[in-house]
Amino acid sequence: MSASSPYLLETENLKLSYGAFNAVNGVNLKVEQGTIHTVIGPNGAGKTSLFHCLTGERRATDGAILFGGKNIIKKPSHGRVALGMARSFQLTSLFQNLSVRENLRLAAQGRDGLSALNFWRRVDSRREHWDMADQVLERLHLTSRANTLAGELSHGQQRVLEVGMSICSKPKLLMLDEPTSGMGIDDIPIMTQLISDLGRDHTVLLIEHNMSIVMSISQRITVMSHGQILVEGSPEFVRADERVRTAYLGEAA
Repeated sequence: MSASSPYLLETENLKLSYGAFNAVNGVNLKVEQGTIHTVIGPNGAGKTSLFHCLTGERRATDGAILFGGKNIIKKPSHGRVALGMARSFQLTSLFQNLSVRENLRLAAQGRDGLSALNFWRRVDSRREHWDMADQVLERLHLTSRANTLAGELSHGQQRVLEVGMSICSKPKLLMLDEPTSGMGIDDIPIMTQLISDLGRDHTVLLIEHNMSIVMSISQRITVMSHGQILVEGSPEFVRADERVRTAYLGEAA
């Protein structure tokens, strides 16, 4: 792959095996720079296993992962974060007993790597971390809750905060694993708008089960089944596929 490739992330014949079972079975994924790319499929299709391979949570059994043109398959997860990957999980991973603003400040500080542990510098001297926290607070529409403990937020607000923490590291690729999971009906439009907004500044790769969201914000959709790619293309192309309409969109063939 040349440095001028439009793809920020590519996988080549990616596999993740547990004995005879292939959770990811020869996936060739291409995520174009500056797009919102969504992975869908039924439970057990391999979506989260694919994310685990991409982020280094699991060591892929075979294949290649190209990020910015370089094969990162042997890099540990923290090394991939340093290259510009950020991920949010299905379950929230906030500091429940710290304020919303402090959660964001810590996320911004984490971008500094080991230098963030320099105990000889006052935390308050890291003005840029607080500035980043305040910028993200405004973007999340959580400025009025800045001093609220994260654990006191609604579930929907906690999910929004977690996405905010992910962007504090200024990632090239933002990976979101079912960001609307467990959200109430009032919170889903807020998250949908946030992801759409983030797609203007970041390349976004997400797993999502809400088809109305998927169809409204994605530039490209990958449909997985049994660890493999079943269909891939624009929302219109995917919606028109009979197998997808029947199995995943609940429409009659």
